[in-house]
Amino acid sequence: MFSRIEGTLVERRAESAVIEVAGLGYEVILPPCVAEKVTSVPGERVVLEVYAVLSLDKNSGRFTYYGFHNAVEREFFEALLSVASIGPRSAARAFSRPMSSIAHAIDRGDYGFLKGLPGIGQQKARDIVAKLQGKVARFLLIQDAPQPAPERKPGMPEFAHEALDVLLQLEYRKAEAETMIREALAAEPEISEAEALLAEIYRRRTMRPTRSVSV
Repeated sequence: MFSRIEGTLVERRAESAVIEVAGLGYEVILPPCVAEKVTSVPGERVVLEVYAVLSLDKNSGRFTYYGFHNAVEREFFEALLSVASIGPRSAARAFSRPMSSIAHAIDRGDYGFLKGLPGIGQQKARDIVAKLQGKVARFLLIQDAPQPAPERKPGMPEFAHEALDVLLQLEYRKAEAETMIREALAAEPEISEAEALLAEIYRRRTMRPTRSVSV
């Protein structure tokens, strides 16, 4: 079982991509919000983080692979799978809107938004909120433009390095991410884990006053 695939696109289908690696073709299921950003040109290079699901049928087994742009998207998929009523196919279909939009809906208990996701009805929306509300801080901070890989900085506690890695995967600039971490730790020095640190960073960003414009 593997967690990342890098190869050449053989074929793009509506909900999946066939990627050739060392002469082997792997079909990878693409959630809608991932599929729209994956090339459809055969021969182009594709790199995806992968979540593998083993399905057993009597004496045989079959792997199904789900693809994501980065490890944080995969973590969000895994978070959805932690909801008892959500299976891999349901989670992939529901991942039809940007991760941050779904996370915001979970965080504020927006059942209407969640019910609007493919395959998510009233009961599943309630299950998702009950399981994940208050646990999605790292998924609320996604940015748009790709950034360089993380680089360790001496003197920073390990949990802060973990938070920095998440922020960089969410497309924040390294200097900006480090500043947010320093400010959050200065304001709340008792923080001792990455999830709490990310939650404090999100809280501080949402509390920033908006500038008024004079006319």
